[in-house]
Amino acid sequence: MLARTTDKARASKSGTLGEYRYDCPMDQEVLELLGIDAAEFADKASELNDAELERWVYDRHASKKSAGEIEAFNQSFLQSSPEPGSDGEKYFIEMRNGIDPSRTDITTWPQLLDLDEKRDVPRGKAA
Repeated sequence: MLARTTDKARASKSGTLGEYRYDCPMDQEVLELLGIDAAEFADKASELNDAELERWVYDRHASKKSAGEIEAFNQSFLQSSPEPGSDGEKYFIEMRNGIDPSRTDITTWPQLLDLDEKRDVPRGKAA
């Protein structure tokens, strides 16, 4: 997710974000884990190349997290889904149906991002 957040931060700073939204709830989750302010991250992402940004994130933020904290975050993040009956769920279903209405098995935000970006998402039980 950090790579996607980086791309959106850079696009936001350059005015080329298009339909995407920087500092969305998923970006906020990653940045919160790392203890990085969204504005500061966008500034750094636009100033540094990928390798420099990775080093900055690791040295100043990620290195302060234990492997267990990172693993717990990753597992929780992979299961994140919209709240039933919420506007987020309506948006999720609308987006999913716009990509592939047959994929009612897609129930988490990371799965939806993978589907949207044309990555293989194994089929599961339909919701």
